[in-house]
Amino acid sequence: MSKTYLSLVLVFLFAIGFAQTPMINEVKFKGTKRIKISFVTKLVNTKTGSELDSLQLSEDVIRLKRLPSVSHASFQTQLLDDKGYEVIFNIEENFTLIPYANLYSSSNDEFAFRIGLQEFNLLGRNITLGGFYQYDVFHSYALRLRAPYLFSNKLGLSLSYNDITTQEPVFFSNTSAEYRYRNNGFEIMGLYELNFKNRVELGFSLFTEDYQYLFGATQPDVPQVLNVDKHLFKFIYSYEDIEYHYQYLDGFRSTLNFQYVQSSDENLIDFLIGFNDFVYYKRIGQKGNWANRLRLGLASNVATPFAPFTVDNNLNIRGVGNRIDRGTAAIVFNTEYRYSLIDKDWFVLQSNLFIDGGSWRNPGGNLSDFGDKENIRIYPGIGIRFIHKRIFNAVFRIDYGHGITKNASRGFVFGIGQYF
Repeated sequence: MSKTYLSLVLVFLFAIGFAQTPMINEVKFKGTKRIKISFVTKLVNTKTGSELDSLQLSEDVIRLKRLPSVSHASFQTQLLDDKGYEVIFNIEENFTLIPYANLYSSSNDEFAFRIGLQEFNLLGRNITLGGFYQYDVFHSYALRLRAPYLFSNKLGLSLSYNDITTQEPVFFSNTSAEYRYRNNGFEIMGLYELNFKNRVELGFSLFTEDYQYLFGATQPDVPQVLNVDKHLFKFIYSYEDIEYHYQYLDGFRSTLNFQYVQSSDENLIDFLIGFNDFVYYKRIGQKGNWANRLRLGLASNVATPFAPFTVDNNLNIRGVGNRIDRGTAAIVFNTEYRYSLIDKDWFVLQSNLFIDGGSWRNPGGNLSDFGDKENIRIYPGIGIRFIHKRIFNAVFRIDYGHGITKNASRGFVFGIGQYF
């Protein structure tokens, strides 16, 4: 019996030895130039002394690919003499000091543009610092600092300052007027990563809105001068499950933006505004990419000519013009097929076929407004992309949209980065 018992113990111990999960003795990063090793070491969840987990390694690779400073990443493992493993993350860095440009025109709008400069890897820690200048009839500028991993691999901070002045159409009683609109203020947001796929942002903004009548129709109950201090509380929740391979994307992302706005003017009521962007990408073959975005937006249904949702070239529908309408609710759908005509080591020439469409609820109106022919816009179009694979967001796009619904326009939209 004793021999049998001893044999069972030996077999049991032998089985345990073979069942032990391999351990990581060392984690290395190769290919880093400007990225700080201490930063990516803190960012990934694969650590020295932890178990070797292929799922965790794959997740960390995706996490690295999401960084603006990384164009591509992979991993490899190597068995060491002491039976532990060495994990090596191979990183291809992006150039991250990037000029920014957005230019647009249409058949019935003046030329406007926005130019700027952004550094996406400040101090080697993927901190974004940038600013822009905009000319859209009037002059504007803004500054922004975003550090999503400032305090830990989950907690960060965002700060911004805006001084934006534009010529805005204001719609009322089947007519309109043009106003000089200025929005001046700052915003602070706390950023927190719940887990690999989920992030939240929470913060507030203090700003001043100033409307000055320029020309057009007038009405006694529509003020020609309006200057009011406001503040808002903002909550953003984002879910992302997207695979990145250079310019090709595959997966789903959802971003909810909710704001509660209060005013110092007792005559202006507080209001709520929220919208959710659902984005779906599907890689087709080796060179094709199908991209879709659905935006659902809803705000307090106040009968005001200064409604929050706008119809605009650079926001939602290419070719439609510069802020041609407003509403208190919106449904916008964009779909496009991207095909890489040329795909070399560092350069990509990509074609684009798209359809942008949407509808709005009139201020103080009903949800049935979405079906009103006056509110529906559909704009098919074509475009082209010039992409540098080693520079973050180095996508120069040119799109031409041509409306096919009532009172449609047409026009070009230029920009840096994919439309969505």
